[in-house]
Amino acid sequence: MYVTIFLIIRLMGKREIGKQSVFDLVIFVMMAEMAAIVIEDTKRPFMHGLLPILVLLIVQVCLALISLKSRRLRLLFDGKPTILVDRGQLNRKAMRKQRYSLDDLMQQMRENQIATMKDVDFAVLEPSGKLSIIKKESANNTAGNTAANNQKQGKELPKPFPKHYRFESLPVPLVMDGKLIAENLKSLDKDRFWLNSQLKAKGVNELKNVFLCTIDHRGELYINVEHQLR
Repeated sequence: MYVTIFLIIRLMGKREIGKQSVFDLVIFVMMAEMAAIVIEDTKRPFMHGLLPILVLLIVQVCLALISLKSRRLRLLFDGKPTILVDRGQLNRKAMRKQRYSLDDLMQQMRENQIATMKDVDFAVLEPSGKLSIIKKESANNTAGNTAANNQKQGKELPKPFPKHYRFESLPVPLVMDGKLIAENLKSLDKDRFWLNSQLKAKGVNELKNVFLCTIDHRGELYINVEHQLR
């Protein structure tokens, strides 16, 4: 049974081992319970434990493949990230909702080698339970210095985000798998015409050719087209 579980976890892939979403955790717990039945009762045939585990493996792999093409399914199984620190300010409402204490936050800050809260720009609680922390820019690379450098180079400055915008995920996805994330674009007070103009400026004429397009908290776009992956 040890060898069987080892091989099945390897077949699941590195993503499930490293990410440990709620769905993956349930699968692993159920596999452990099924394996324990055969281990505790040696009179049971080995197939009584193996067959249910194989069924779980097939279900898990099939759903993982389907979720590659469906963002809604990914959000359904994995959930959405929760922002705990927004532009340096603690989000107490989100912390209460997630039952996330200040001690938990301080522990995660120490693990990320953050000495003081004033160095934190954003802190996002991922669906896996891990806290992702984005530090504020250093004094020698402040937003003002960056803006001045961009002006000297003749670059167009990125427009700031709306004040009401909440960074639930960073960077913010605008296009995934060739499909427009309309709700994110709308929350930025942008339209499809603006996005198309940004893509054309980068030499991309078709939205369906974009594998991933994101925008960070500084307003900078990252664009990856499908032919770059081939």
